[in-house]
Amino acid sequence: MYGLYDKEGILRFVDSDKDACLAYAELFELGSTNYCLMDLANDTKKVKVTNLDQSLEGNNN
Repeated sequence: MYGLYDKEGILRFVDSDKDACLAYAELFELGSTNYCLMDLANDTKKVKVTNLDQSLEGNNN
């Protein structure tokens, strides 16, 4: 999997095809100095999934 991040570090696009990520950057006219393409880990066993809806319920005041 590849992730395309903008220059502010925000994930803009994820795909298993590197060319699709580059096509996204071209479509939105992101110059090569305005994005970073990273090879993301394919091992999902190490990723901890958090349910944000449950964690936010206790903090609503």
